Amino acid sequence: MKKYTSMLMLTAILVGLLAACAPPAPEIVEVTRVVTEQEEVEVPVEVTVEVPVDVPAKTLVFSSRLFSPPREQEFFINEVIKPFEEEHGVTVNFQILDDDTLLERAEIQQTTGHVTTDIVCAHNGKMPDWLDAGYVEDLTDLVAGWTDRNFSPTFNSDTNRDGKQYFLPVGADVYLLLANNNALPYFPDGADIDNLTWEQYAEWAANIAAGEGEGKVCITGIPMKSWIYMFGGTALSYGAGFPDANSPEAAAAWEVWETIGKANGFVPTVLNVDSCVDPMMREEAWLTVFHNARAGQVYSSNETQFTLAPAPSGPTGVGTIAGVSGYAIMKDAPNYDLAVDFLEYVTRPDIQVKIAKGTGGFIPPVQEALDYMGDEAIDEVMAKAILVLENGVASGVPGYMYQDWGAVKACFDDVFEDTILAGKDVDQARLDAAQQCVDDLLK
Repeated sequence: MKKYTSMLMLTAILVGLLAACAPPAPEIVEVTRVVTEQEEVEVPVEVTVEVPVDVPAKTLVFSSRLFSPPREQEFFINEVIKPFEEEHGVTVNFQILDDDTLLERAEIQQTTGHVTTDIVCAHNGKMPDWLDAGYVEDLTDLVAGWTDRNFSPTFNSDTNRDGKQYFLPVGADVYLLLANNNALPYFPDGADIDNLTWEQYAEWAANIAAGEGEGKVCITGIPMKSWIYMFGGTALSYGAGFPDANSPEAAAAWEVWETIGKANGFVPTVLNVDSCVDPMMREEAWLTVFHNARAGQVYSSNETQFTLAPAPSGPTGVGTIAGVSGYAIMKDAPNYDLAVDFLEYVTRPDIQVKIAKGTGGFIPPVQEALDYMGDEAIDEVMAKAILVLENGVASGVPGYMYQDWGAVKACFDDVFEDTILAGKDVDQARLDAAQQCVDDLLK
């Protein structure tokens, strides 16, 4: 019992000692917190957010008879149109239409007052019809403001009227001689390729046929293609008009082709040819006088295989049918200002040369464009074409004077098929009939 009591007393002493050694209870202090200006405080703020809205880009509608071959379209769209679209943030709806359809569509739009086309590109043979109808805008003041370019006056009679300019010329063309070098061994003695006469051309064709056992001359034998122009260049070289089928000068030109026909000088498939590009590229044909841009397409594909020269000449010089197309702004065009920007762009001298080179060698009708020409094969094509245009005996295409220009072409096609290709003599009675065929189609 004493022992137990002692233990209790010891425990009590130890508890007392521990309590004496414990730290004092903490003092409770009230603290007021001050918020400074530097500390972030969430405050509701109104924020205006611009939500992007897709606004349709302007669409410029451009209808053209030029650049119809797929290769030319691809170049024009990718290398000419797309840079303009990107620069201006617009879309160009580029359409290929033949001249008749182009004019018919314009008539519908103008008469209904619902004009959707901004720019047209028409052939000079059709320009009088556009001007007579009053479907295009006067661009005289616009052109006067462009001090860095001057258009060739060669085509003023077509693009201008009464001192005002309505069309801006582009893509002029003449006719050039192109020969496969396989034909050179048959070249007439003493002849000069750059000053060849039509009689020497016929002799060359006959020599090739005799040596190869078949003809190698290419013309477009399918009706209503280019034969009228091929013959027309020859006729102009002898002093005939165009289209002239029966004058003494025209008869002299027919004799050139009669010589080739009697020598079986044309390629056997001539009546199936709608363009001499493919037969020349395949080397089925070796000799032709045709459109400079088509000649350029073949020549630039392999310049070491071909010889290029001006068209042959006659007593009055180098005859050629010279054509040009022209840009115009449709009357009441919905995007007039954008159309002006586009025409300013595509008629710049450097762009004119770019277009000419990319489409086979058309002649750029902007005089300052010549400063941008180089020394490539395509530049040679353009240089020879310019030489013919400036020094040759040229005629345009008076399609507007006739009810149906295709039917006029057929008048000449028939003489080729039933007389020239048949190896017959070209007599005056046949030529008179051809001329009557043409005259009956006058408006």
